Amino acid sequence: MVLAALLASASIAEARPSTVSMSCAIAAATVAKAGAIVLSTGAHTYDRFVASNGFCVSGEQLIPAQAPTLDSEHCAIGYVCRQRLPENNN
Repeated sequence: MVLAALLASASIAEARPSTVSMSCAIAAATVAKAGAIVLSTGAHTYDRFVASNGFCVSGEQLIPAQAPTLDSEHCAIGYVCRQRLPENNN
């Protein structure tokens, strides 16, 4: 039973596309086409990238995102949604 769960989780991890195996143009096109997608960005790192603020929830804001790709260490592939910081009302 445990072995089956480990094998299933290993296959899920392998199914997530990786930016480091794509060109910058392909990675950006993947995000644009999907609208929102989780991509691996390294051996043990990943993030959820989005094409527009329509994929963020209330209280989140768009932050431009970069990821390593085959042809660029800092490829602009879209955005990430992050919690909006409270405004300083001083």
